[in-house]
Amino acid sequence: MLTAIHPKLPMRNQTLTKDFYQKLGFRLCGGEYEGYLMLENDQVQLHFFLFEDLDPRENYGQVYIRTDDIEGLYQSLLTDGIAIHPNGHLHTKPWGQKEFALLDPDHNLLTFGQYLT
Repeated sequence: MLTAIHPKLPMRNQTLTKDFYQKLGFRLCGGEYEGYLMLENDQVQLHFFLFEDLDPRENYGQVYIRTDDIEGLYQSLLTDGIAIHPNGHLHTKPWGQKEFALLDPDHNLLTFGQYLT
């Protein structure tokens, strides 16, 4: 019965969040509303709610996003000047995933991964 999941993450500034995610290839979907933002890239949709008092150092929002071209995605983000998390460079993990991670402007952690076959 379940068909999809759309994580909801906090944001302090709607314009800043939209601009950051557009650099990652996301685009608006379903409209833009005051205090609420919906973005998508391929089959991945992320929602954001306004939380102006958020302290990014205390934000533990995290999303794991699967890809079928981890190397290509990683290189394209580096080429576009997107900062990779200092502890999140592309690496093969013991659990059979190749992963990397980055932080958005509100310190939501985005981890991208691909199954190793």
